[in-house]
Amino acid sequence: MATSVRATSGGSPPPAVQPSTPGTDSREQRPSGRGGLRSTLYRLDLKAVPYVFLAPFFLTFAAFGLFPLIYTGWLSLHRVELGGSAQWKGLENYTSLAGSAFFWNALANTFTIGVISTVPQLLMALGLAHLLNYKLRGRGFFRVAVLAPYATSIAAATLVFAQLFNTDYGLINTVLGWAGFEPVAWESSKWPAQIAISVIVTWRWTGYNALIYLAAMQAVPQDLYEAAALDGASRRRQFLSVTIPSIRPTILFTLIVSTIGATQLFGEPMLFGGSVGISGGSGNQFQTLSLLMYEKGWVTGALGQASAIAWVMLLLLLLIGGFQALVSHSNHRRGSGSGRVRAGRMRTKAGS
Repeated sequence: MATSVRATSGGSPPPAVQPSTPGTDSREQRPSGRGGLRSTLYRLDLKAVPYVFLAPFFLTFAAFGLFPLIYTGWLSLHRVELGGSAQWKGLENYTSLAGSAFFWNALANTFTIGVISTVPQLLMALGLAHLLNYKLRGRGFFRVAVLAPYATSIAAATLVFAQLFNTDYGLINTVLGWAGFEPVAWESSKWPAQIAISVIVTWRWTGYNALIYLAAMQAVPQDLYEAAALDGASRRRQFLSVTIPSIRPTILFTLIVSTIGATQLFGEPMLFGGSVGISGGSGNQFQTLSLLMYEKGWVTGALGQASAIAWVMLLLLLLIGGFQALVSHSNHRRGSGSGRVRAGRMRTKAGS
């Protein structure tokens, strides 16, 4: 009623608010100075703060990773003695390694120790993870117990095992004597020394890999095991046909990581050999590439040759990483192809 009275009495309606169009002066709509500064700081916060948080990592990597890598590559192309100047030699350090019997011996030792330590280690870790995956009493205690060797320092573990494998008074030779066997020269013989070092590596890393496998096994859907049990599959068949294929990417990952660790093996052979640990024994019977690099760089003072060995190790690791990527890509393509085949069969059955 009041509205109609005002309209009939000649009252003018309130002016309508006209929307601003492009090209018009919109200074009245701009935020104030304080609001504009806040908006600018907000945009700066979104764009710059992530880089600020990432900067410490990249600075640390550049100082302790990238610069030593580039500097080592530069040294590998020079002849450098401790306390002397660098002389350009090109690829002479690499060619000298190719003709060095010590280099090929160290490369062969690195390969053999890696094989006899990695293969039993991963097999035992797979078995332990399979046992820990069951509902056992005190399962948490056993999971912590298998990780205890990994928490032990390399020096402590190696010194203890060096006493166990001592030729004169070690417990291993004592037990072998009780069984009627002759004492084994664990330190001076090639294969016994490499086996002893592999035992140390296996003891330290088996539990660590077992927990990785256990985490992968717990991520396997239980429906697969139930379907296999309904089909009459035993525990062994379920492990081989369900568990292993499901954790194949994890197995490949641990295999690559263990191979990289075996390539960089240093502490165990050095401490196991005692006074001749740097040389890998009196006859270089267990000298690895890392020990040879250390001996060239800090004992003989040939920094150029030591840098060349470091870069050869880097190339080996790159080859291992490339092999891992190739195998992963092949498995992915194979899995996607089999998935398409199964989907095609299901569509064919549905159409029929």
